[in-house]
Amino acid sequence: MPGAQASRARVARRIATAAAYGGGGLGLLGVGLAGLLLTESRLAIRAIGLLEGDPPRADGVYGDGFTNGADPADGSPPLVLAFLGDSTAAGLGVARGRETPGALLASGLASVAERRVRLVNVARSGARSPDLADQVVRALPHRPALAVIMIGANDVTRRSPAAQSVRQLGDAVRALRAAGCEVVVGTCPDLGTIKPVRPPLRWVARRLSRQLAAAQTIAVVEAGGRTVSLGSLLGPEFAARPEMFAADRYHPSAQGYATAAMAMLPSLCAAVDLWPEECGPAEPAQAQAVLPVEVAAAAAAGRSGTEVAAAGPEAASRRWALLRHRLRLGLPGTAEPESASANSHPGTGDDGPT
Repeated sequence: MPGAQASRARVARRIATAAAYGGGGLGLLGVGLAGLLLTESRLAIRAIGLLEGDPPRADGVYGDGFTNGADPADGSPPLVLAFLGDSTAAGLGVARGRETPGALLASGLASVAERRVRLVNVARSGARSPDLADQVVRALPHRPALAVIMIGANDVTRRSPAAQSVRQLGDAVRALRAAGCEVVVGTCPDLGTIKPVRPPLRWVARRLSRQLAAAQTIAVVEAGGRTVSLGSLLGPEFAARPEMFAADRYHPSAQGYATAAMAMLPSLCAAVDLWPEECGPAEPAQAQAVLPVEVAAAAAAGRSGTEVAAAGPEAASRRWALLRHRLRLGLPGTAEPESASANSHPGTGDDGPT
């Protein structure tokens, strides 16, 4: 295992262990350096300006065409997909509901399942891992079969104790799994791609993002969920293609969200046993491996679009993880949902980026 990956695995396990035993003070970097990073981030935000307004509303039913012309009330109930997390989960940065990651994945899931999917988005701009507990409470009454969580960027930029953030994410996954909900977590994105953050702090942001992503992966897998690495996938593409960013050069654009959704859709399908074998040839053996969970987490943090899931259904097997690089599916054309949920909670508020 390369030196950087081994170091990341050790740090991730240390953070995850502190989270499991109630430690909250283990940080990812020194106070002085963290303060410098935060100051740099605030200066960049002041220079660029925050996006105004709330994310577009996207809650509702997708795939009504799969009722075959029948009254939807006479068919099977929609599969409920819940979205939790920060402004990237809410879709801040795009103008239309159909461009949000929730809408993209609800539409894609409906196409694969040939079944209606109801999207319930309880994500909030500015959310950090402590906010997940309340979001879980608001999501569970909708009885979701599948939940997507996208969280972590604010935990880094606002200096949340890493062990505490990881523990709170793990608690959210356990609560959802206890209710029979499958969980897919898009781990902390690569903050080193943010243009307003200048060197030499850009490399610090990248390192912190990957360390947190690896620690998140350990907690999620041990809680019964699975993760998809967004940082390593979006990093190179976002750094090279300005059109992946919204106007603030911080949040993804419609193209950026579509890239993230394409990376996550196969894992969502697999989580609910909908992975379509006809989408391509069998995955090569070298593209997947069973590893200690911290080693798999460290590897995923540095490899694009990698999924990490427990090696087996038993709790004891969660110390071992299956590292898998799934094929990236193209997303079908999406449309606004035909009906909106009366009890949905669209992302609102703007107390900080992501």
